[in-house]
Amino acid sequence: MNTILIYDSSPDTAAATVAALEERCVLTCTLDTAEFQEEINERQYDLVFLDIDSAEGQSMGLLEKVHGKNPFLPIIITSKSERVELIVKAINAGASDFLVHPLSKERINLSVDRAIEIRDQRNEIAYHRRKQDIVYDFNDVIAESPQMKEILKSLERFAKTDSTILITGDTGTGKSFLSGTVHFNSPRRKKPFVKINCANIPVDLLESELFGHEKGSFTGADKLRIGRFEQASGGTIFLDEIGEMSMGLQTKLLRVLEEKSFERVGGNKTIHADVRIIAATNRDLLRQVEKGLFREDLYYRINVLPVRLPSLKERRQCLEPLARTLLQKSCQSLRRHIQGFTDEAMAQIVAYEWPGNIRQMANTIERAVIIEDAELIHAENLALPVARGGIVFPSSPGATVVTGSAAGVTNSLANQERDLILKALEECLWVQKNAAGKLGISPRALNYKINKLGITHPHWRRNATPDYQEQH
Repeated sequence: MNTILIYDSSPDTAAATVAALEERCVLTCTLDTAEFQEEINERQYDLVFLDIDSAEGQSMGLLEKVHGKNPFLPIIITSKSERVELIVKAINAGASDFLVHPLSKERINLSVDRAIEIRDQRNEIAYHRRKQDIVYDFNDVIAESPQMKEILKSLERFAKTDSTILITGDTGTGKSFLSGTVHFNSPRRKKPFVKINCANIPVDLLESELFGHEKGSFTGADKLRIGRFEQASGGTIFLDEIGEMSMGLQTKLLRVLEEKSFERVGGNKTIHADVRIIAATNRDLLRQVEKGLFREDLYYRINVLPVRLPSLKERRQCLEPLARTLLQKSCQSLRRHIQGFTDEAMAQIVAYEWPGNIRQMANTIERAVIIEDAELIHAENLALPVARGGIVFPSSPGATVVTGSAAGVTNSLANQERDLILKALEECLWVQKNAAGKLGISPRALNYKINKLGITHPHWRRNATPDYQEQH
């Protein structure tokens, strides 16, 4: 339920607001300016009703003060006056809406719903700077293997609950991807869905990222920041790589799970956030608990509904349809028109182990789409090693055989590919078009590999130094 602070010294108008909202919100009413300011300073509210007829000449000052302290807090102004200049002044000062007495129940509820929705959208947009990679329907998830079909059935059941989900599995198996599917099939689907990778943010900044900070709480905190938990209120937060959290932050997260409350960094105001948590990790958390690196009580709090996602080598029936889906997605993103894969290319996709799972396959296919000139993806543009009797042959034309461990093979292949390209460029006097013909690949493919391998030469204008440019 949303918490709302109502400031109105008129019993009649205040009663109308209370009657409209008392069944769906937690209300706090005040008649006194000092008491109103104290409530704003001490407690966190989802929305404020401010009657400017009651503000004893301080109406706009109060509005500006509250908005300046928390620009994300919706403030609905009420008044008996309908003067246009007053309405414009209030909206410019930060009001979300301006309601004129007498107020109907329907008008009050409509204004509250709209203000809360706009707040949620602003918060979500502030954090989501790229398109979410999500399938919204469980039926659209590629699941041909019996194991994956059972997992999707479980996730579909779990989506209907509010319990915490812990998704485990190797890197790139789709943990982040499926967390969105769970959210958008849950009762919280119309509320924010916030994703955060705990491993990508420095430990000393992660607390501020999750819970926000007050202005001046540390060097560089020049304004109030709303944290991810506050932004996700009413919705779902996905904590990827939760095993990377520090012990101190784990303690604070445990409190959020148990009490649904926290304080911003540098603040003392308790903030309540009704958030559903989906956590994910590629680590063995039980082993982490045994080593004293993860709190045992937190582990049991997040492991209410456990799900383990299989690696691609455990779900080989999914490889071909998944490859075709990823190809279609890459073609749409890159605006390329490629119809599919050659038989040899698809055979390599199905035979390969995919140690990096879906993420590796997506990147491999995206690269192939970039460098492929034909209507079908050819095997050499996938650049996958092909296993033959324990020996790994690179698919690039002209490359030689490499043996050894998987990690060693990958490094050796990259080094050999670089040596071959350098040799061809030297023999062709660093003319890329001629070198591409010598290697048997397209100029676009060669240019991609040159950029990837970091090959440069002063004869190329884009790499020329100022001294060289002056001399030539």
